[in-house]
Amino acid sequence: MKKQNSNLSENANKIIPLGDRVLLKVSEDKNGSKTASGIFIPDTVDKEKPEQGKVVAVGEGKYIDGKLIPINVKVGDTVVFSKYGYDEIKVNDEEFLIVKEDNILAIIK
Repeated sequence: MKKQNSNLSENANKIIPLGDRVLLKVSEDKNGSKTASGIFIPDTVDKEKPEQGKVVAVGEGKYIDGKLIPINVKVGDTVVFSKYGYDEIKVNDEEFLIVKEDNILAIIK
């Protein structure tokens, strides 16, 4: 397992993803947002788009033909992931997502 960022919450350090899984922290705006022109966009509109999150931990990778293939994302990356391709977990009232590497669509630079 690759090391986690030391300035993350204590809860993130308690979760170790296995295999080709990635632990993500998603910051959600519960109240929606406003455009530059002042139009209010409710949170439900954002739910129709692919999700984004910050990588807080990664597994070691997956084995293919007996050879370990490491994960392509690293701790600190911001990624876009498939809308339905994750599992939600909660540790001490803090929410995280676990995503298989195959469900990560892109890294945002």
